[in-house]
Formats: sequence, C-alpha cells, structure tokens
Amino acid sequence: MNSKVVAHAHNSDAADILGFWLYIMTDCILFGTLFAVYLVLHTSTSYGPSLKHLIDLNYVLGETMFLLLSNFAFGLAIIASYRKKGFMTSLMLLLTFALGLAFVFMEVKEFIHLVHEGYSWDVSGAASAFFTLVGTHGLHVSLGLIWILVVTMQIMTMGLNGAVTRRLTYLGLFWNFLDIVWIFVFSVVYLFGAI
Repeated sequence: MNSKVVAHAHNSDAADILGFWLYIMTDCILFGTLFAVYLVLHTSTSYGPSLKHLIDLNYVLGETMFLLLSNFAFGLAIIASYRKKGFMTSLMLLLTFALGLAFVFMEVKEFIHLVHEGYSWDVSGAASAFFTLVGTHGLHVSLGLIWILVVTMQIMTMGLNGAVTRRLTYLGLFWNFLDIVWIFVFSVVYLFGAI
C-alpha cells in the first residue's frame, strides 16, 4: 500500500514537471508570435503615429530596474527556502511582490501617457502590436504577483514542505522567464524603437 502511494506521488511530480514545461513552451510560442507581429507591423512605412518620439528610455529603464530587482529578491527567497527559513522566504517574496507591483504600476502609467499623447491601441496596426506585446507581458507579471501572494500564504500556513517548495521553484522559473521576455521587449521595442 505504501509503495503505491510513493509511486503515485512520483508520477504526479513527473506530470507536474511536464505540464509546467509545456506551459512555458506555449508561452515561448505566444511571445515569439507577438514579437514577430510587432516586427512586421512596426516599420518605417507603418501607417499612423510613430512611437519613436514618445519613448522615454529613462522611464523604461526604471521599469526594467524594478523588474530585475524583483528577480534578485526572488533569488534571495529561494536561498532562504533552501535554508528552511520560512519567515525570510516570505519576507523576500513580499519584497518581490512590491517591486513587481511597482513595475506594473509604471507600465500602466506609461500606457495612460501614450493614450493621452494620441498613441492608443486602435490608431494603427503597429500601435495594436505594441500594446498587445507589452500588455501581454504585463498581464503575465500581474498573474505572477497573484501567484507570489498565494505561495507566500502557503508558506505562512503550511511551512516549507515539499509541495510548497516545488511550487516556489515553478514560480521562480516563471518569474525568471518573465525577466528574459522583458529584456527582449526592452531591447526590441524600446531601444530599437528609439533609434
């Protein structure tokens, strides 16, 4: 009986790992498609207003710093979890949450500014591609923030048991993935867009 429980737990872990990596792969396809659409539609001959003169690289660099610092804080949370320090893990996760929330706040503020300047999602295909790409990343970060709160609550109530630690690892991989995607967004959309 006990060996059946262990075998079921092992099969469940393998299914979780496979499911998580399949999800990451589908997100890679999603973002790859959004980047391709953005690059096709955002050319020098694009119809509609240009994003180039509206880009504030210092502002976007601030956004980037918040997201990268949130990833650093998450790394500290992982280290604390390996040392079985639940309070420190939760504290670093809350710091990660605060930095990620600052990123989302700045992104929403940027969108509002662009719309007020006449660059809204419906003025051209290039604008639609921009808002879809950057907004999809922002949506992922927002969902990641909810996930951070859920895992933090699980650590506070259940401790750093095997299941919670595994969820924390998946969350870490997801959060790192979002940082990698943002580096591409920052480079392709903002840096090349400002040139």
